[in-house]
Amino acid sequence: MRVLGVDPGLTRCGVGVVEGVAGRPLTMLAVGVVRTPADAELGHRLVAIEQGIEEWLDRHRPEVVAVERVFSQHNVSTVMGTAQASAVAMLCAARRGIPVALHTPSEVKAAVTGSGRADKAQVGAMVTRLLRLSAPPKPADAADALALAICHIWRAPAHNRLQQAVAQHARHARQAQHPLHASKGRPS
Repeated sequence: MRVLGVDPGLTRCGVGVVEGVAGRPLTMLAVGVVRTPADAELGHRLVAIEQGIEEWLDRHRPEVVAVERVFSQHNVSTVMGTAQASAVAMLCAARRGIPVALHTPSEVKAAVTGSGRADKAQVGAMVTRLLRLSAPPKPADAADALALAICHIWRAPAHNRLQQAVAQHARHARQAQHPLHASKGRPS
């Protein structure tokens, strides 16, 4: 599975591509940051992020895009910028028919480090170790994007089994509500 991880942000939007399957060593294919100038008009910044994400999608052709789920912070302007960058990444993927998975920061930290309260340095150190890199990716937004991709690869099998179980349960429930009476009422 090839996953593009996106750590959304208006000034620095971390992007990273990881390939592999759960239970096997993973491979980093690329990592970087889409940058926009802090003094540029918001619309221009969003277009720049869109162009950057589109370039990554063209170059790396991921099967899934994993985006950090925006959560409430104290700084509303930071949350708004993060949400806007997140929406751009989701839009770019959806336009191409690429599935999007959202993961919370604590989910990603727990998957990569074992603790949902890990700090940026711990996440960077584990990403470095898991992907067998010589040094942690810089800036931290880039390491976070790789952590998102790793989290998705590791959680995808369990998530898929859960979706299959829910779908199977729904089918059984529908059948129980509307059983077919094919043998009743037919002449012999």
